[in-house]
Amino acid sequence: MVKTPDELALMRISGQLLARVFEMLDQQQLAGVTTMAVNDLVERFITVDLDARPASKGQYDFAYVLNASINQVVCHGVPDHGVTIRDGDIINLDITLEKNGFISDSSKTYLVGAVAPAARRLVRVAQDAMWQGIGRVRPGARLGDIGHAIERHAKKHGYSVVRDYCGHGIGREMHEEPQVPHFGKPGTGLPLQEGMVFTIEPMINQGTHRTVGDDDGWTVVTADGKLSAQFEHTVAVTKNGFEVLTLRRDEVPMLARRR
Repeated sequence: MVKTPDELALMRISGQLLARVFEMLDQQQLAGVTTMAVNDLVERFITVDLDARPASKGQYDFAYVLNASINQVVCHGVPDHGVTIRDGDIINLDITLEKNGFISDSSKTYLVGAVAPAARRLVRVAQDAMWQGIGRVRPGARLGDIGHAIERHAKKHGYSVVRDYCGHGIGREMHEEPQVPHFGKPGTGLPLQEGMVFTIEPMINQGTHRTVGDDDGWTVVTADGKLSAQFEHTVAVTKNGFEVLTLRRDEVPMLARRR
């Protein structure tokens, strides 16, 4: 679970490249575009512009480079030529990238056009919940500290945290140990060590935390049909705290204020 300094340097490269994918997407007009068109755009950017590999494609027989999860879809939404992103939607784009043998993983929920205030609030709280969890990362802290911070923030705002899916260690493989729950009790769980790298990726629901799998074998939706939002970063445990390997440039000032 612990990466060497040389391995961390390579993971930093893959993380920075993945951040560029989201910065490219930030410039796109998503309304009126199919989720498959977004998938194809991202694949070209990763392979041609960044000379990297979309790590999700072919993983567990998944045929695409990203998950596109709209509104009540919690995670693992499958790109589709027949699904058009519409004004007022919220959509999570979850993308992985491999460079030099190391994988990075990140996701962002986009507000498309004129999004209702209640949906905007959910997205804001989901992003803040992720940062609450990241802020607990340091040597000697425990996984339960991360999950507790996330769940406490979500519940304070009247939301629930999905329990069926969690963050995970990452490196040469997309999914490594440890598993990183987004709920828990402080002072419990695996102690964190310098050099660990894992994702923190809470899924925050308007209603119940329960989820239902769709018939396609991938897509997961909220059991009550209410909205869900998610944010994710790949995070390394450093000597004195944490480093967000997939940090985007627009997040740098915000992170500085949190430290």
